[in-house]
Amino acid sequence: MASLETGPGRGTAVVIGGGLAGTLAAWALRGAAERIVVVERDRYPDGPEFRAGLPQGRHPHLLLEAGHRVLEELMPGTQEELRAAGAVRVALSGDLRWLSAAGWMAEYPAALAFYSCTRPVLDSVVLERVRTEPSIEFLEGTEAVGLTGSAAAVTGVRVRERGHGADRSAVRELPAELVVGASGRTSAMADWLRELGCPPPAEERVDAGVVYATRVFRRPADAPTDWSALYLQCKAPDTPYLGVLLPIEGDRWIVSVGGMRGGEPAPGEAGFARQLELLRDTRMREALAGAEPLGAVRGFVPGPGVRRHYEQRAPEGLVVVGDAACTFNPVYGQGISVAALEAAELRRAALRHGGIGPATARAARRAVAAVSKNAWAMSAAEDVRFAATTGGPSGALLRAQHRFLDRVLAGAASDPRVTAVFHEVMSLVAPPTALFRPSVLSAVLRSG
Repeated sequence: MASLETGPGRGTAVVIGGGLAGTLAAWALRGAAERIVVVERDRYPDGPEFRAGLPQGRHPHLLLEAGHRVLEELMPGTQEELRAAGAVRVALSGDLRWLSAAGWMAEYPAALAFYSCTRPVLDSVVLERVRTEPSIEFLEGTEAVGLTGSAAAVTGVRVRERGHGADRSAVRELPAELVVGASGRTSAMADWLRELGCPPPAEERVDAGVVYATRVFRRPADAPTDWSALYLQCKAPDTPYLGVLLPIEGDRWIVSVGGMRGGEPAPGEAGFARQLELLRDTRMREALAGAEPLGAVRGFVPGPGVRRHYEQRAPEGLVVVGDAACTFNPVYGQGISVAALEAAELRRAALRHGGIGPATARAARRAVAAVSKNAWAMSAAEDVRFAATTGGPSGALLRAQHRFLDRVLAGAASDPRVTAVFHEVMSLVAPPTALFRPSVLSAVLRSG
């Protein structure tokens, strides 16, 4: 990727939210802005520790192959840093055993992989790199409370230190040529735009009612050697239960069990154990029988998936990324990879337009929408397979897509060629149209 670091730069960019999407966005703007300010409600812990402002941080996260590639492009050497921090490389075939609705995926020599670790390890590797950039500063313990400007253009962010409640005198303004919203699922951006007289963006919404519970275990000495990770998917419409087991730093496993609406786990250890029994295969339960639990069972209700179309309607000077722009059902593991891809597009827009002016923001908004399109279409289409899901796509085209994907999964259960391309699509390194390659299509048609 080309560099702006020797360019003149221009103005100030303010990034709202210092999670993974926000820190990557800040890094992407280095050299394009003279000053980059990251506004973060929390205070960061020392090192890779969990923090209260990231409630989903105690649950499994996947940076897919596409995410790793773009992260390495943005921050060369991060894969080595993740390995040094204890992340475990998991090949998508061989190391990972994946039970789809049609059966176990056929195995093949896979180049595609991901590095499995806790979310704090990934965040810490990225944050420490971002802290090396002198043009980026962090306002920790500070919350954004609104925007400045008008319905036509955003000119800055209103902020205050946490703990001052509704004290208006504590609010100050941060002028900016570019504002990047990266405050996650709970983003108040729509309300702030209304305050400026700007209608909020159009939304797509789908809610499968997913709930899951997570626990960390010490990996037992007699753990299976023919796999290092398990993914047991739901099988619509009558088996809404899922489970994932991933290796993490410290010779541990992080394990989540959950379900779509109607198949949610009950709270606590009893609910966790019961959910294990409901899974379609016994391997996870058997592997955990001799594993020592480390800490409590923690539940999480992520809420609906929402895609907000800021590319259609937004004031000048505003870009929204990460979960603030598009939230997915987390069982598909797409969110942080899409955030990384969006950061790369933000950088490309800044390079193309030579700074952080309105043309950069417009180009970035379009690119963010394009990056999330396929991932959203895949996750929303899967969510609506379950009868209790609300919202989402429908119609004859969707039913045809479901029939075709059923054939793909049947093919992937027996033909490694189909599995390999399916993995490329799910890893976001190839578009869904890759499933129509002649060699794949012929195998898929034979599977039916």
